[in-house]
Amino acid sequence: MNAIGKADGNSFDVVIAGNGVLGLSLAWVLARRGQRVAVLGRPHRPWAGSTAAGAMLGCFGEVTTSLLASEHGRAKLELGIQAAALWPQWLAELEDRTEGAPVKTAQGTTVILNTIGTAEIDDANYNAIRAELTRYSEPFEDVEPADLDWVDAEPISRPLKAFHIPGEHAVNAAALLERLEAAVVQAGGTLVPEFATRVEYQGDRVTGVVLSDGERIAAGHVMLAAGARTQELLDSLPVGPRIPRLVSGYGVSSLIRTVDGTTPDSVIRTPNRSFACGLHIVPRGEGHVYVGATNVISVEPRDTAEMRDLVFLLQCAHRQVRRSLWNSDVTKVQVGNRPVSMDAFPLLGEGGMRNLWIMTGTYRDGLHLSPLLAQDFAARILGEEPQADLARFAPVRQPLQTGTREEIVDVLIDHQMGIGYEQDWTIPVEWHQWIEMDLRPGTLAWANELDPEFTPPAELLFASRFEPELVSVLRKYYATCREYS
Repeated sequence: MNAIGKADGNSFDVVIAGNGVLGLSLAWVLARRGQRVAVLGRPHRPWAGSTAAGAMLGCFGEVTTSLLASEHGRAKLELGIQAAALWPQWLAELEDRTEGAPVKTAQGTTVILNTIGTAEIDDANYNAIRAELTRYSEPFEDVEPADLDWVDAEPISRPLKAFHIPGEHAVNAAALLERLEAAVVQAGGTLVPEFATRVEYQGDRVTGVVLSDGERIAAGHVMLAAGARTQELLDSLPVGPRIPRLVSGYGVSSLIRTVDGTTPDSVIRTPNRSFACGLHIVPRGEGHVYVGATNVISVEPRDTAEMRDLVFLLQCAHRQVRRSLWNSDVTKVQVGNRPVSMDAFPLLGEGGMRNLWIMTGTYRDGLHLSPLLAQDFAARILGEEPQADLARFAPVRQPLQTGTREEIVDVLIDHQMGIGYEQDWTIPVEWHQWIEMDLRPGTLAWANELDPEFTPPAELLFASRFEPELVSVLRKYYATCREYS
């Protein structure tokens, strides 16, 4: 790889802090446009989201009623649809220019509605996906549950309905990263095996970065694309407090070598549920499948899996999709950190200082959006007409609100109850209503205590009830929002 040892004295047109899929994709586009580009990051990518991703190239499969409830959510969906159209050519060009393992691993996505979920979440999101597919004239076809050859769920978790989206595939994230690294170097880019710890600036203009080993790199433009770790860099800048803070959506996934050596042809997934991205099985070749993924809000990125998350994930996989997974080998446990902003929407655009750019906060959509954002940001940096409308996701902003406080609390309660059913709790029939009756006013009172004006997204509000550090972060951020309003 074209990496530099001593960075002192080196100057680049663009320095990209972050060597995940987003950072490498942008570097590839810029290097091919003749820009001197450096990509910063440790080769093993600690705390990254890219390395642990299921890498589903799906925007419709991620649709939820909550996403569609606001104009901000629908704008995010539109970006996903734009990105989906770019993937065929993007992959073809990448595989044509580089060597390595095949990148694409799944043909289409099959969405199942099973008996585990609740009507308020699973049925509603299942129908929302279908409605948006129809709205955008995206092909899909119903599948009889009995015809799902690879699905063999336990009887009480069996699928009730299913449909197949032939245009939503998946890739091997590890193979994609290897190909992108090779493509960047081939195009003349430089990979620096250290991460940035500080952005340097003079007045209102950024001038470069300081690496973890103390060395400096000068740059005409600085792009912050370091996922959840971007917050450390934002804290080094005067504009940082005006940008929604980032936390981690810590997640656990695993690679399984199936006991019979078989894998499905397509992604198999449920709708999004329980504050997470739904249960999904992704074929990975050579008798392996990817099982993902949990999602827990954490103030600091994590690099180890909690036992409860791994046990929950594996139990869901064998109960809800294929019973023989119980006898299969777990060959790898992966931990990733999704970058989640305080309002759960992306931070995309100019960073409030000259020549500073921010591309993070993409939550579960960063890898899918990478071809679109890479080409769009390259155009912006080069002073050309951008491809995407990112105005509402400008990093320097007040928090985006997706509903009233009462509506957000209602979403939280639905998902909190859904967690119980997915974990197979057994309670008297009438207790469901009693629990909700106590949870709703208690959660509303907590939201009022947390802040009199702003309400965080449901998953952050939920996590704040048992994570004092998150409470402190939210209150400090909202106080700053009032200061700059």
